[in-house]
Amino acid sequence: MNFRLLAIGLTATVALAGCATSPGYSGGGYNSGGYGSAPANRYCADCGIVERIDVVPSGRSAPSATGAVLGGIVGAVAGRQISDRTGGSEGNKNVSTVAGAVAGAAAGNAIQNRTTGDTYNITVRMDDGRRVTINQHDLAGVRENTYVRIQNGRVVIR
Repeated sequence: MNFRLLAIGLTATVALAGCATSPGYSGGGYNSGGYGSAPANRYCADCGIVERIDVVPSGRSAPSATGAVLGGIVGAVAGRQISDRTGGSEGNKNVSTVAGAVAGAAAGNAIQNRTTGDTYNITVRMDDGRRVTINQHDLAGVRENTYVRIQNGRVVIR
């Protein structure tokens, strides 16, 4: 990799970032819509405050290692097949098999946790007074009394 080109690109990025203006300084002080104003002073059609978070048990269960074992088997077979088709040596085939098994086990475990894990009902009081409840698999840092936005059917911190 050409480090000189990387250094020039990094320097240009930093220089341009320093030229960007912050919305907190643009109106003549801190209280003109920047740092001193509360989020509720600005209207946002898809924003609100989290009122309540309820845990919803999934009711589904599976033995703890099922996803990892099945994913590992599928990954090992796929790794071996890919190495066979690309003409790898016997050592490369073994490495590909092990790497496929590890990646498959990790993916299988993640899939199992997502399908059998608990979900959360997040109730948000929107800026316009409506109450909306969104169900999602993870909180992603969302807590009660935080100002959030609803994007693509998910509650995210604003």
